[in-house]
Amino acid sequence: MLELDVEPKGHVRVEAVVTGPLETNVYFLISNGEAVVIDPAWDGGRLARVFAEQHPGVQVKAIVCTHGHADHVGGVAGMKRALGGDVPFALAAADAPAIEANIAYQRRMWGIEVEDPGAPDRLLHEGDVIQVGEASLQVIETPGHTPGGIVLFAATEDGDVAFVGDTLFPGSHGRTDLEGGSEGEILASLSKIAELLPPGTRCYIGHGPSTTIARELATNPFMRR
Repeated sequence: MLELDVEPKGHVRVEAVVTGPLETNVYFLISNGEAVVIDPAWDGGRLARVFAEQHPGVQVKAIVCTHGHADHVGGVAGMKRALGGDVPFALAAADAPAIEANIAYQRRMWGIEVEDPGAPDRLLHEGDVIQVGEASLQVIETPGHTPGGIVLFAATEDGDVAFVGDTLFPGSHGRTDLEGGSEGEILASLSKIAELLPPGTRCYIGHGPSTTIARELATNPFMRR
């Protein structure tokens, strides 16, 4: 199994914006004058402009999506344009082929339209690291909600943090009845992060409030499995 680096490195600040008709959480991880944007869902251009106004001098180093569903990648294209186009878009390799189909499914099922982000600039795999300032985001593969779902973990001087997308919800887990979903795989992924992540890890969720690994181990029946 993957061995995480749990030695605290650097200071970070996490900021969240809720956006879009499915109320997706967009996260900004800021460290030492640099930032990574996680799951820009809608209004990517506006999000980038507001962030620049509020954080002059902070450079966005990457846009990373925890999975390829349209409500998590829909703001990527607009954000890249607003940032100048050189900021890389990173996504798990297993989800990259399904972006267009996911956007079409969302349009068909809910009448929601988003812009195609195009092909990722970086394909992520288990064990990859995304450096932002003093912090290191480590990639953990967590299939189940989608084939290429990932969790991004960082051990920092301000505590351990993980961006879990739609793999984990407080007391539950993400849907597995969509194309590419698997109940067996998501249960295995929850067991994996229960074993890998320190109990105090603050988990930032794709939709809704954050939680901790300790809380989920105590209250989430899917984690206890």
